[in-house]
Amino acid sequence: MSILSGKKILLGISAGIAAYKTASLVRLFIKAGAHVKVVMTPSSKEFITPLTLSTLSKNPVHSTFTNEEDDNAVWNNHVDLGLWADLFIIAPATANTLSKMAHGVCDNLLLATYLSAKCPVYFAPAMDLDMYKHESTLNSFETLKGFGNIMIPATTGELASGLVGEGRMAEPEGIVAFIEKDILEGLPLKGKKVLITAGPTHEAIDPVRFIGNHSSGKMGFEIAKVSANLGAEVILITGPTHQKTKHALILTIPVLSAQNMYDEVHKYFADVDIAILSAAVADFTPKEVAHQKIKKNASTLTLELEKTKDILASLGEVKKHQYLVGFALETNNELENAKGKLKRKNLNLIVLNSLNDKGAGFKNDTNKVTFIDNKEHITEFQLKSKTEVAKDLLNEIIKNIDA
Repeated sequence: MSILSGKKILLGISAGIAAYKTASLVRLFIKAGAHVKVVMTPSSKEFITPLTLSTLSKNPVHSTFTNEEDDNAVWNNHVDLGLWADLFIIAPATANTLSKMAHGVCDNLLLATYLSAKCPVYFAPAMDLDMYKHESTLNSFETLKGFGNIMIPATTGELASGLVGEGRMAEPEGIVAFIEKDILEGLPLKGKKVLITAGPTHEAIDPVRFIGNHSSGKMGFEIAKVSANLGAEVILITGPTHQKTKHALILTIPVLSAQNMYDEVHKYFADVDIAILSAAVADFTPKEVAHQKIKKNASTLTLELEKTKDILASLGEVKKHQYLVGFALETNNELENAKGKLKRKNLNLIVLNSLNDKGAGFKNDTNKVTFIDNKEHITEFQLKSKTEVAKDLLNEIIKNIDA
């Protein structure tokens, strides 16, 4: 999954021959999981039709302040368009449009939307080589970059004039790659490796039955997604779960038992910067596993259980530079039990949640947590979605690793 997944992208198209490439650009944004809306200058419709772009983006395309064909004219609100977007990409950006952007000229819907936008703005110039090198164009580039806009440099190649040189708009694949790289470079966990455990473990009784718990893995998977969206390279070690993720920065390693999880965690732990162990690992496992299915011949069945290895404590014993986070799911004396676990296992932070809190715990889409750090600073949160809890957790970690 691309870093653009879930992003709201506004594509602005001005009147250059390179506008024909925007059909491919819209498709690539959609393929990356983004939501796309398109705003065009009126003249750009001579190069590509709004119908094509509307079909690909699955949204209406706007080019004027009102819908001209509608007898009951509807206002196309440039402010709403600008505020909707997470990213605004102007491609192609002609010399004319760039000059207007640089000088605050506002004579069409695209320019009005640009002046209203609060999000990062990327522009991909497209023009003939002499226009590209003209001093007025170079001044436009510098002025716009001075405003904080981000330039996607033109490439060298055959131009519409028949000349060969600089001024060709970057190819759609190059534009997407440039934006993805630029976003990643600015993310707070760029260059960090994060190890996350999620889900339950299944401890075999025989080839058919197992001891398990009700963990769905939702919390761990949300933490993994948020970590990756913040730029981290994520190793997600997960017990059996129906949860899925396809993020390009997440390596998912499925395991079955507590011993499997122990082995995989220790394989990767030395090379990570942050470890967040949210899995509900079984505390006990059958001492002997039957090789054949146990028959229901008697009215009772006695199993001898033994303790599993404590993965979290084992990491606390060997950690060096790693920021180590554990979870505590409690039913009584919650705060004191969590503090004790924090100290015993040499953690940097523990996330406490209680089965006594409605909406918290296993299988829910929400959670209610309390953070306790190794200085016993306590931060309590109200009931939130697990996505928001994951964001709170990563914000807390970033604050502490950067301190």
